Amino acid sequence: MKNEQTRREMLKNSVLAGFGLTLFGAEVKAASRDENVLAELIAGPAQKNRSMIDVPFERHETVRLGIIGTGLRGRSVLGEFLNVPNVRITALCDIVQEKADRAKAMVTKAGQPEPAVYVKGDRGYEEMLKRDDIDFVFIATPWEWHVPQALAAMNAGKHVGVEVPAGYTIKELWQLVDTSEKTRRHMMMMENCCYDYDELLILNMVRDGIFGEVIHGEAAYNHDLRAILFETKDEGLWRRAHHVLRDSNLYPTHGLGPVANYMNVNRGDKFDFMVAMSSGSLGLQDYRKEHLAADDPRQKEVYKCGDYNTNLIKTAKGRSIMVQHNVTTPRPYDRINLIQGTKGIFRDYPSRIYIEKDKADHRWQTIDAYKEKFEHSLWRVVGEQARKLGGHGGMDYLMCWRLVQCMREGLIPDMDVYDAAAWSAPGPLSEISVQKGSAPVKFPDFTRGKWNTTRKPPIPS
Repeated sequence: MKNEQTRREMLKNSVLAGFGLTLFGAEVKAASRDENVLAELIAGPAQKNRSMIDVPFERHETVRLGIIGTGLRGRSVLGEFLNVPNVRITALCDIVQEKADRAKAMVTKAGQPEPAVYVKGDRGYEEMLKRDDIDFVFIATPWEWHVPQALAAMNAGKHVGVEVPAGYTIKELWQLVDTSEKTRRHMMMMENCCYDYDELLILNMVRDGIFGEVIHGEAAYNHDLRAILFETKDEGLWRRAHHVLRDSNLYPTHGLGPVANYMNVNRGDKFDFMVAMSSGSLGLQDYRKEHLAADDPRQKEVYKCGDYNTNLIKTAKGRSIMVQHNVTTPRPYDRINLIQGTKGIFRDYPSRIYIEKDKADHRWQTIDAYKEKFEHSLWRVVGEQARKLGGHGGMDYLMCWRLVQCMREGLIPDMDVYDAAAWSAPGPLSEISVQKGSAPVKFPDFTRGKWNTTRKPPIPS
C-alpha cells in the first residue's frame, strides 16, 4: 500500500515534470544558447501602463480575504490573519476537501461567519475569484501555480499576495509586473523574513548610518528539508519534483529580500548582473538510500539541482551580494543575513555585530546595546502580541498585521510587484548562468528605469 501511494505521488510529479520542462526548460534552454533571446527576455516587453510604484491602497474599513491553498502554509497564515483585527475571511479554495474543511473550521472557531469553500479541481479558484466580497487574495499553493493564480486574481480586480517565490521564469515575472500595472492592483510577495526582529532592527541601523556606507551583503536559505522533501502528505507531494527539474537557486527570497531592503534595491539601487555556480547533487541520494526502502520508486529519481547553489550579484552602485541555497544536507538553519559597511558589520545565526567606533578590539559583540534605540516601531507596537500569537517567532503575524494596516489606512505597501519580481529573478537567472558555465547574466529592470527615483523606503521606521 505504501509503495502504491508513492507510485501515485510519482505520477503526479511526472505530470508536474512535463509541465515544468515545458514552462521552465524552454526559456532556460533558449536563453542559454542564444544571446539575442536572452537580451530580449531581460529587456522585457514595452511598457503600456503607468507604474505601480508608490501607489497607495484604497481604504478598507474591514479587509476581506480569499485564500487559495489551505495546506500547511495556507492554514498557518490563515491563523495569523484570524488574530488580526478588522479581517474577514470570506472564501477558501483548495483541491483537497479535507484541507479546505480544516481551514473552514478554523474560521468559524474564531467566531467569523462560515466562509464559502471551493473544491473544484485545479481551476476552482477561478470561480472563487468571481466573488465581489474579496479585497485581497492570499496564495499558498505549489510554486508553479503562483503566477497563473496571481494573474487571475488581479484580472478579477483583487489585490494579491503570493508565497515565495513569486514566479519561476523571467517571462512570468514580466507578466506579473505588466498585469499589476494594467489592472492597478497590487501584487506582492508575502516575504515574512523581511519582518523578523533582527532584519527590521538592522534596517533601522543601516538607515541611521551605523554601518557607514553599505558595501556588501550575504543572504541564504540553508535549511535541512530532506525529511520534508520525502514526506507524502504536503510539500513532499510537489516540492521534491523541482529538484528533478532544475539546477538553480530554487528559493532565493528569504535571505535576499531583507538584504535588498538594506541596500534600497529598486529605491536608489538595483540588481545589475549575477553569476551562479552549482555543486554536485549528492544529498537527496544519500538520504533516500538510508531512509527509503530499496524498492521504493523514488530510488529511481534523478536529481538535477546541486546541493549548494551560490550566486554573486553586483548592483548598479557597485555593491555585492552573495546568495546561497541548500536544503539537502544536514546543517542548522541559516539565512546568513550579513551586511558590511565602511564602519562595521552585522552577521546573523547567531546575531553578532562589530562597529568600529565601539573599539571592541576586532571581536564580535552582541546586538543588545543597540536594541533600545533601533528596535523597529512595528515590534514596539505589536511585538508582544506577535511573539504570543505568530509563527516563526512572530514575523508571520507582523507581516499580516502590517498588510492589514496598509489596506485599512490607505498606505503604500511596504513591498510591491517590482520587489517580488527582482527578488524572484535569481531563480531562473541562476539556472541560465549555470547552463552558460557560470557566465554573468544581466538582471531585468522591472521598474523600467524608475529604480533611481525618490520614493518611499521599504517598511518605514
